[in-house]
Amino acid sequence: MGKNKQYQLGQYEKSMPNELTWEEKLSYCKEFGFDYLEMSIDESDAKLARLKWSDDEIDALRHLMEEKDLYIKSICLSGHRRFPLGDEDPEVTKKALEIMQEAVDLAYKLGVPIIQLAGYDVYYKEGNEKTKVNFIENLKKATLMAANKGILLGFETMETPFMDTVGKSMEYVKLVDSPYLHVYPDFGNCTNAALKYGHNVLDDYRLGKGHIIAGHLKEMLPGKYREVPFGTGQTDFKGGIEVLKELGVRRFVGEFWYVGQEDWQKDCYFANTFLRSYLDEVFKED
Repeated sequence: MGKNKQYQLGQYEKSMPNELTWEEKLSYCKEFGFDYLEMSIDESDAKLARLKWSDDEIDALRHLMEEKDLYIKSICLSGHRRFPLGDEDPEVTKKALEIMQEAVDLAYKLGVPIIQLAGYDVYYKEGNEKTKVNFIENLKKATLMAANKGILLGFETMETPFMDTVGKSMEYVKLVDSPYLHVYPDFGNCTNAALKYGHNVLDDYRLGKGHIIAGHLKEMLPGKYREVPFGTGQTDFKGGIEVLKELGVRRFVGEFWYVGQEDWQKDCYFANTFLRSYLDEVFKED
């Protein structure tokens, strides 16, 4: 039986060892059974250097994707943790906007339609009214950059109180009011926020009606946001997928990490099988 064509399941790049080549990552992603790859551009110098790729380097990756028939279809842009849009230092926000422009340009050249945006005003510092004002001002600029190239931005719901729910994300989506700014919720982070604040996580997802462009499928335990193996946590995958399906969402990414384990390939196969078991149940083919 072939893949269910009603949805797309992507693999998070960080679920594979960093030292693999792009050819290896694309080949493995396809072998594991995923539909596409989500590129990571985090705060490390090595990942941020991708924003400086030459057109030749970009063309080489595009040809590789065509050759493998496996494409990068979203970018997880977490580099703003180090250079946040709301920072009080104008040099930092200047760098943040430069990162944003370069990420949009890279997505455009690679044919990537979605950039997942980190929902932080600041990360390593204490936020205040000024950082919130700066965040809003620079978010508007970032959204126009994306609009210019036809790229969709989607807020990741984070692990910090500034934007850890879909409801909070929607405040900024409504404020900017652009067809290019939406929400890309993290199931694990939203579930932890629901436990923390005492609301229903499925009701929180519904607050994003008309504005959720994809979903990060991540496992969690109370108070633990990362590196919880699939099947060992408390994320309601079936309920969340059902709600997102109702809201018209058809794109999902399995978010999990390579942390040095020898049997990482086994983990990738398992993640694909585990997540598709829920997706296939919800997206039953007629």
